[in-house]
Amino acid sequence: MPIRNMIKIDEEKCNGCGQCVVDCEEGALAIIDGKAKLVKESYCDGLGDCIGGCPTGALTIEQREAPPFELPEGVAHAPAAAGAARQADGAGSPTPASGPVAGAGGGCPGMRAFQFKHAEAPSKAGPEPTDQSSSALTHWPIQLHLVNFQAPHYQNRDILVAADCSAFACGAFHPRLLQGKAVAIACPKLDNPQGYLDKLTDMFQSAAPVSVTVVRMEVPCCRGITQWLPAARDAAGSTVPIEEIILGVDGVIQGRTTY
Repeated sequence: MPIRNMIKIDEEKCNGCGQCVVDCEEGALAIIDGKAKLVKESYCDGLGDCIGGCPTGALTIEQREAPPFELPEGVAHAPAAAGAARQADGAGSPTPASGPVAGAGGGCPGMRAFQFKHAEAPSKAGPEPTDQSSSALTHWPIQLHLVNFQAPHYQNRDILVAADCSAFACGAFHPRLLQGKAVAIACPKLDNPQGYLDKLTDMFQSAAPVSVTVVRMEVPCCRGITQWLPAARDAAGSTVPIEEIILGVDGVIQGRTTY
């Protein structure tokens, strides 16, 4: 196997924010058990586009034996391919790519972080919106393992942490519960919760939320979300109020509690 530049991940420093996964054009990285992993060595071009966005300095470049670079199908990333070819030929160190090629489908598109804007939302004091087909979602991604609470759409916001099922159970989820909030979703029964406590602690520390609301289902397995949040708040030394909203399986609000 050729000797070439490869990404090296210090798992002690990695906080599982997922920014490197977003930045990797070729989809070589993934978050597994709350840590970034190089899951496809042949997709790593060794140019280090994923390094700059890492908030903890967990990513570096090392030279080692690795499979030849393989451009993933459908990824038009010419600078990466050329750089990897230079490494394989021994023609000196590659220079960082200037950025993704226009129209590139790099990595997993569903994990790319971005904000978007819908029609202007009414003020909190205004009437409840009547168009329940309008989405109140303003950013992506939203799965708790993937979100980065240092992103601007979480900063000094009202944050909603919702059970995966809640938006399906409650037909008016967007206008009644999501409107005006930045959201992260999780399932305490089916998700691997490793890293969630650290992630939510970082939410209280890095995002400095104005308030936190948790929406969960009435079923017992959903209580984990309510347990994570006060523990994370205590670990962060925060005093931000947490409101718990419990939904019945029919979507009706069963109760509200503030912690």
